[in-house]
Amino acid sequence: MNRLRGVIVGAWVVLLSACVSVDTPPSQCPAGRQALPNCPPLEAVDDPQVNRWYDARTWRSADEWDEDPIEQGIRAEIPVQSARMKLLGSRPREALYSLAAKIHAVENARYSIDAAYYIFKDDLVGRALLGALCEAVQRGVDVRLLVDSMGSISLDRNLLRALYQCQLQAGFIRNTSGELSTRRARVQVVLFNPISQVFANLNRRSHDKLLVVDGFVPDQAIVITGGRNISLSYYGIAADGTPNHDTYLDAELLLRPDPASGSELNVAEVSEIYFTLLNSFKNNRHIQGRVPPGRRTGWPEMEADLKRSLKRLKSLPPIAESLAAMPEYLASGYHFGEVRLAHEFANLINKRVVSDAVANLRDNPNSIMYLLTAIEDTERKHIRLVSPYLFAARYFGPDGELLLDEAAEIRRWLAADEERTYEIITNSVLTSDNFLAQSVVDTDMAPRLLLDEDGVAAWQNRPAGVEASMELVESDDWQRLVDNPRLRIYETGRLDDRLLGGDTDYGKLHAKYMISDDVGFLGTANFDYRSRLFNNEMGFFFRSDALTRDFDTDFEHLREKSYLWGSREWLEMRRALIDRGGIKGRTTQYQPVLYRFLRATGLEWLF
Repeated sequence: MNRLRGVIVGAWVVLLSACVSVDTPPSQCPAGRQALPNCPPLEAVDDPQVNRWYDARTWRSADEWDEDPIEQGIRAEIPVQSARMKLLGSRPREALYSLAAKIHAVENARYSIDAAYYIFKDDLVGRALLGALCEAVQRGVDVRLLVDSMGSISLDRNLLRALYQCQLQAGFIRNTSGELSTRRARVQVVLFNPISQVFANLNRRSHDKLLVVDGFVPDQAIVITGGRNISLSYYGIAADGTPNHDTYLDAELLLRPDPASGSELNVAEVSEIYFTLLNSFKNNRHIQGRVPPGRRTGWPEMEADLKRSLKRLKSLPPIAESLAAMPEYLASGYHFGEVRLAHEFANLINKRVVSDAVANLRDNPNSIMYLLTAIEDTERKHIRLVSPYLFAARYFGPDGELLLDEAAEIRRWLAADEERTYEIITNSVLTSDNFLAQSVVDTDMAPRLLLDEDGVAAWQNRPAGVEASMELVESDDWQRLVDNPRLRIYETGRLDDRLLGGDTDYGKLHAKYMISDDVGFLGTANFDYRSRLFNNEMGFFFRSDALTRDFDTDFEHLREKSYLWGSREWLEMRRALIDRGGIKGRTTQYQPVLYRFLRATGLEWLF
């Protein structure tokens, strides 16, 4: 089995010799072993490389490692790798293809599946994916699932435990020669940093959205990551298959190894190793499949329901049509380029995360934010950034001294070369699902980037609900500053939105990416303080001119759905929302009050 390799020993992973069985350990299976649970058929081979790979995938608590797995990830020398890649962008068809690609990849997995999601909902998509994982383990695919306990707080944990019912009928893993091995497929479900733990730090979350299928088999492997969680809300459909226009506009990268690459590790192998380290965070809890008393077989009705959900999802016309396109879609149409995984592991263990933010960043060379700072150098002319909750970070030291003002840094970068441009797309009060974060975007980030000092003070201290009539916004200086040709801030949503009496739906922006002249990034990070300081985030930097052009097309699509921050149309949209009332209207009206409250209490650091 020359491809299904064990995890490389070194800074990334420490292999421990241990194995997990369902009932009878393989070592105790007698010659007539088929009659006992967990005993492989007589023709099964004891494959050493499958054994090493199997052991590397076995969940262990952090104290069972020779060295803390998170520390290993922080210090790791993550390679730049050749890969095939494509963008699953913000258009409705791409959202459907994203869901179809996940289902198709899981249903066609041969060896392993690793899935990590911040939000995993109990809806048709969530149950269908669990149904697909159930069927996968039963045909001999090793399954690991990591769910954040806060992001998925509403998910019934029994739905996760029901996967262990599926494991009772688990098949045996095959090697790449197609032979059955003596290793039986498993389900391993882990909760990230359970909020029920006495000493849990509730602010340290896994914001990951990652699917890795057949990670250690290059010609089979698939990686999908970006902003989409496991919920109907991210794929543009309702439970009956009709369009859901109030959906999240998101983006993901679909990656596959470059078959011509001669590197020792492929992009999916690195992603699987990354999953192993995150899965072993010291506060995580391995969910066991507890069988109710008197019911030896667990939850057969739940297993059946999960499989019915999968069948129902696949029968919906838009999903059925998308699934039919998957064999060709997943086999062709890729752009070739280089990728490099980045993460925010240090956020899980950093101390003094606010006052030592700059120093903490320097100590984590694999940090997304650390690597993004290198992009704003003297050689690049254009930067485009998309984020639903975008803050211009400002950090102060213990004595109140200013350590970093990101808005000032961006202005200095622009001033150094008159050909440079910086474009941003973010949410507006109309499309945001987080009115507190939006108050920071509109009252702090945008004005600090666009306005002069007096303008910032006047805008931040304005009385509630008077912005459209302010002398400030009627001045020539305001119009000149907000219409800066080299620094553009767009916010999604327009006056013809259905909520305001129009006939158009603008959804909710949730995509997170950056593109520049020759390098880009897509991942899970929102570029707010929570993403910068508390959450673990992950994603990939990439270098591919063809892929960058696809991102440019997606950017233009989003820009067409937007107004410039501070423009007359933007102000009119806000006024229309205030006049309409409701939660969006009231939070728009009192946005400066909300922002001042967050600043005064220090709560802005939690958004």
